[in-house]
Amino acid sequence: MKLYHQQTDMELWHGDALEGLPCDVDTLIVDPPYSDRTHGGHDDGVNGHQGAGKDTASRRHLDYATWDKAQVVRAVNAWHPRCRGWFVVITDHILAPVWETWLKDAGRYVFAPLPFFSPGSRVRLAGDGPSSWTCWIVVARPRHDPYSKWGTLPGGYVCPPERMPIVGGKPKRLMRALVSDYSRPGDLVCDPCAGAGTTLYAALDLGRRAVGVEISEEHCRLAVEGRPLGTEQPTLFGGSEWPGQ
Repeated sequence: MKLYHQQTDMELWHGDALEGLPCDVDTLIVDPPYSDRTHGGHDDGVNGHQGAGKDTASRRHLDYATWDKAQVVRAVNAWHPRCRGWFVVITDHILAPVWETWLKDAGRYVFAPLPFFSPGSRVRLAGDGPSSWTCWIVVARPRHDPYSKWGTLPGGYVCPPERMPIVGGKPKRLMRALVSDYSRPGDLVCDPCAGAGTTLYAALDLGRRAVGVEISEEHCRLAVEGRPLGTEQPTLFGGSEWPGQ
């Protein structure tokens, strides 16, 4: 894992976050890959409707691999020990119970999944039946203060869809809301599947510090192009390479 980009109060690392995080963090907010069923449904619909008209002309394939139980277990084992506070995962209905089980086994208090409802965000392109406009947010915290006395938070989020640089990217409004609800000014917010950097820049905008890890170099490039380069400074971890790499 190597430091890809750095600016004031933000770092982006290029590498596999399932091997660990480059530093301890206050809050972890992540939108990792979903299950094979969810990804397959998306790509099958695109494949079956290529050239079907302007309604589907802008549909894009997912360009990253699916996750299953094995990746969820690796993620919890790698990230839980380095996250001091809230653990927030956006996922699908298949992997939500897996995240809940393993975060609970790690000793965190896990809440019932919260809906993220984005009206019109997905239209069924193949088969019949309802389209799914809902993702699920699994939220877990340590069982001690100050997190056990954090206060009441929203029971779900409603955001209109946005066309993002990466297929599956989440709206800026949602990421700003999650950063605001689950961290405090000055906290270090981490996104270990950083994509185009939406969470990182939401954290900066709200007075937090941010560190991201992204396995795709192309996605790292998109994240850097999203904001002007900042001034180079000592890393949050203290070096330009992750230990052991």
